[in-house]
Amino acid sequence: MSAAATTRTGPGRVLVAVYALFAVAATGRSTVQLSLKASEAPVPYTLSLVAALIYVTATVALVRGTPPWRQVAWIACTTELIGVLVVGTVSVLVTFPDATVWSDYGIGYGFVPLVLPVCGLWWLRQTSKRSTASPAADDESTSASR
Repeated sequence: MSAAATTRTGPGRVLVAVYALFAVAATGRSTVQLSLKASEAPVPYTLSLVAALIYVTATVALVRGTPPWRQVAWIACTTELIGVLVVGTVSVLVTFPDATVWSDYGIGYGFVPLVLPVCGLWWLRQTSKRSTASPAADDESTSASR
């Protein structure tokens, strides 16, 4: 089974769908906020745009699934997790003029922004185990047990 197939099968389909949903939602939210009221809360709205770009990148990378794109997915999910933890912590300590996607660890989105990168990293790890198992290694272990 190739890496390209495994990131888009089984739980990977759900993961890609949730990333795509968040990519659309965060992009729409940040675009409207920055277009209509950027002066009210430029930092939170810009952080929402950054989150949107990361969601878009992760979605595309997970769909592509080739080794270079898997690397991009690892980076996007790791960056997203760090962003949620940093922005979440800062937003708990300092009151933002308006919420971001990652404020309070994604409480406005049912904590999905906190759980999503963990699921993404877990799925990338699971599929890398499958994609690195070679048929030749299976043949050798079968012939050795005979």
